[in-house]
Amino acid sequence: MPLSLRSCDISTVIKQTIELPLCCLRKFLYFSAPMDACLDYIYRQEEPVQGLMLHLHHLLSGFPELTPKIRYKIPFYYRKSWVCYLNPIKGRQVELVFIRANELSNEQGLLDFQGRKQVAGIVFASVTDIPDEAVTEIIAEALLLDESIPYPSKR
Repeated sequence: MPLSLRSCDISTVIKQTIELPLCCLRKFLYFSAPMDACLDYIYRQEEPVQGLMLHLHHLLSGFPELTPKIRYKIPFYYRKSWVCYLNPIKGRQVELVFIRANELSNEQGLLDFQGRKQVAGIVFASVTDIPDEAVTEIIAEALLLDESIPYPSKR
């Protein structure tokens, strides 16, 4: 009897097709198709935070030298060192925070230090608030800084 994907989930189809015990099947699916941890985190957020983070993640993904990782339970993006992170804020906003913002030019005037000395960010309430070109310029400058001037370790 042929199986329909509408009538059962994919694990049932695979289990019946290759006749593996369910515990082995879960391990097989986990190791054969790992999910991007940052995207997994973003998709677990509620709207409008999910849409904001997804848009910013795609902007950051436009720079192939950036690698996303979950650190301190939020998405961080690094090259040689941490460049920036996405911080969901209560009140349904997202802040794109740059780690070495005190060394950036801030020609666009978007970075807000909020009393912080080194890091600064841009708070977004909706996707239409995001100036893609200006944000891309800041990301490019942060990457150039990360490439050319090593981050001074405080240790």
